[in-house]
Amino acid sequence: MDNRTNTIAGWVLAGCGAALGLSIVGGMMFHGERPEKMGYAIEGVVAEGGEGAAAEVPIASLLPTADAAKGAEVFKKCAACHTINQGGANGVGPNLYGTVGEEIAKGKAGYAFSSALAGIGGKWDFDKLNAWLTSPRKFAPGTKMTFAGLGNAQDRANVILYLNQQGSNLPLPAAPAAGAAPAAGKDAAAKDQPATANAAEAAATEGAPTADIANTGTPASGAPSVDPEAARKGARSEK
Repeated sequence: MDNRTNTIAGWVLAGCGAALGLSIVGGMMFHGERPEKMGYAIEGVVAEGGEGAAAEVPIASLLPTADAAKGAEVFKKCAACHTINQGGANGVGPNLYGTVGEEIAKGKAGYAFSSALAGIGGKWDFDKLNAWLTSPRKFAPGTKMTFAGLGNAQDRANVILYLNQQGSNLPLPAAPAAGAAPAAGKDAAAKDQPATANAAEAAATEGAPTADIANTGTPASGAPSVDPEAARKGARSEK
């Protein structure tokens, strides 16, 4: 190998070494760490489920406008495990005819319910059905039910209305009255008042601090306006 080839090889190796060194130094200088919270905060946006999140609409408010025909379509998601006709056989899940108003995890031709669901107690009212259909695993942790739940509240109202028409026909619950405006409105307004206004109000009702009050009192009748001893000392000093 001639000198020229050696020189080229040397420069190539030197360049590779320099690039490697710069890569290592750069990695040390600009080392990034995973932040504690991923993403960027956006002012004015409340996290989902936070204090400012929208409240869940009561199922009683949705049932009056629910559509049983649409509920039958939603029930097709359940048909792989459940029958709903009168006298229908149990499958992977129990037959659901006449379920609304029945005891939870009772009867159903001896269907073997999980102890998690059997321990809930009570009857399948509209609220319990709504909670169950929202998330079976949250309603009865440890349940055999593998269905994840219906996230759409209107879908739940539709299918509950459909279920109620299959052998139960219970009267629908009354829709809750619209909530009144919070009584804390005045308190919130008071918090928005400037500090100076609050201070002025406090001064008017409780009396201003003595350090801020000028001495504007009038001497009592007959009281000397000047100390006599001080007057005599002043006269001597002038002499």
